[in-house]
Amino acid sequence: MPLDVSIDGAWYAEGVDVTPAQLLHALERGAKVTTSQPPPSAFAAAYERAAAAGAHEIVSVHLSGDMSGTVRSARTASAVSPVPVRVVDSRTAALGLGLAAVAAARHARTPLDEAPEVQATPDDGLGGAVRRWVTRTAHRGGPAPVWPDAAQVAHVAAEAAESARVWFLVDSLEHLRRGGRLGAGAAALGTVLGLRPILSVQDGRLVVCEKVRTRRAARDRLEQLALAELAGRDSARVAVHHVGPSDAAEEVAAHLALAAGVPVADVLVADAGAVLAAHVGPGLLAVVVADV
Repeated sequence: MPLDVSIDGAWYAEGVDVTPAQLLHALERGAKVTTSQPPPSAFAAAYERAAAAGAHEIVSVHLSGDMSGTVRSARTASAVSPVPVRVVDSRTAALGLGLAAVAAARHARTPLDEAPEVQATPDDGLGGAVRRWVTRTAHRGGPAPVWPDAAQVAHVAAEAAESARVWFLVDSLEHLRRGGRLGAGAAALGTVLGLRPILSVQDGRLVVCEKVRTRRAARDRLEQLALAELAGRDSARVAVHHVGPSDAAEEVAAHLALAAGVPVADVLVADAGAVLAAHVGPGLLAVVVADV
């Protein structure tokens, strides 16, 4: 679902009507840029399209509810969906959310094979009802494959999102302050003694986690944080975001790949997208580590 971006009062759908490059140009020329979540009617229409295409259940995974009203719109629309909808508040952002959606989609397409019983409890955010999932092995000529249901897929999305660690380095915190994503006190750190704050997502919110003297030192610190996180995981995926030219992001990705002993192609480099660009402004570098 594309979020909406306003540039000097004209509204556009992210990734449909406006590209990150166009938004970057607007920010650089001083345009007034704001964003908004899709209305419930847009989600209702999407759920109807999915049902018409044959979906019998829907898993709807979204940006942290503390950063955007997208989750609220999705939940409102789920009440009128023609098929059951499981709405997952990822409590994260950027490819912390994206990799969780990928993990869920992969799980949805994989037949279950000798999986253990799993219990979803009323407080897990996946819809309330307690259920047990029991699967059997499918063999050629034997029983038909058993596929995950929406509760299981939502559980995988939530677990993958919870595993994600996201760190942001920005040139200025002013854009985040204007959008209400960061308090004025935290934003003021960006101008005190020339400090470069490193932001992270904690409990669904953006917070300043470290303060570094220079951008070069902050870039090095981003890499250190990612490598320390990778060292404590058996299997993880790494991604680097950028707003504007990708040179710095590709350099960070190459450093991470070399240090982690993986091919450079295994570290995903991606534009941050129009909505994130609108909130952080030019110069973003972000690193994401999530379980796979």
